Amino acid sequence: MSDPIGLAQVGVGYWGKNLLRNFTKLREARVLAVFDHEARVRDEIRREYPQLFQARNYDEMLATSGVEAVVIATDTPHHFGLAKRALEQGKHVFVEKPMTQTLAESEELASLAESRERHLMVGHLLLYHPAYRFVEDAVRSGKLGEVYYLYSVRANLGIVRQNENVLESLAPHDIAVAVAMLPGKALAVSAQGSAYLQPGIEDVCFTTIFFEGGALAHLHSSWLDPNKIRRLTVVGSEKMAVVDDLEGREKVRLYDRDLTIDESHYADFAGAISVRAGDIAIPRIDSSEPLRLECKHFVDCIRSGSSPRSNGSSGLEVMRILSGAQASLRNGGTVVDLRH
Repeated sequence: MSDPIGLAQVGVGYWGKNLLRNFTKLREARVLAVFDHEARVRDEIRREYPQLFQARNYDEMLATSGVEAVVIATDTPHHFGLAKRALEQGKHVFVEKPMTQTLAESEELASLAESRERHLMVGHLLLYHPAYRFVEDAVRSGKLGEVYYLYSVRANLGIVRQNENVLESLAPHDIAVAVAMLPGKALAVSAQGSAYLQPGIEDVCFTTIFFEGGALAHLHSSWLDPNKIRRLTVVGSEKMAVVDDLEGREKVRLYDRDLTIDESHYADFAGAISVRAGDIAIPRIDSSEPLRLECKHFVDCIRSGSSPRSNGSSGLEVMRILSGAQASLRNGGTVVDLRH
């Protein structure tokens, strides 16, 4: 067995602490250094991980002996600069979603990673989630028939961001899922939302993505909702699937239901449509923690040389759609063509 991959992590706050917990438990990796600008966070890390070297700044962290890869879990506005510096110094990079705040920045990072022959992986967690992977496999194997559309609801009361709107904060999860599950490329996008809590920072957004072949993805993202909801519905010509990530064990349900049209009765169109209601299946889903699977995938890709599932190209496609959605949001929901 080869030596563990040496890691360093910048940003160990709200979400970063979960990444650190998982990376420190991997036998295939060794976390060598961390850096966070908040004293409170540094004190917490010192108590929980006394063995870790706490760098005084990002440059010192990068220069730590043995560091081969950097994990970036800071606020989105800092992603580009931190990732660029790490790649320029020959480090592999795991960066939380969204990859950057602009499409141009993401394009530069992807190009830089390719030219330096370094891995660039974006933290699109749901691409590693066993429940979502199960439904994706069902879609790709044809079990659902032709996929007509999918819709997601990602809502709760808080956490409200100040440096990004709800579209940037929550929608990348579901955009990545839509790209993975729906056939063809995204052709256009429309987004409408409002800022009720902070001027100019939308806290609720409804996004529609139009794909080749007519498939649609509709995303509801909100920090301002009475219920915490994490649900995806995929509607196919033969079956339908629902993922409810807040369910304890029964996270996926497959509905053997569809509508059929008898073309011989088109004169009486209402009579030509019949509903077929079959069984509801609740498959057994792997209970592995998605974040652990994601972290292990990053390390395994460095060790094997294989490309991450959520690599720079994947992150770019999500950013292409997200950038178009932001433009639509700024222009009152106008449809933005993604083909240019």
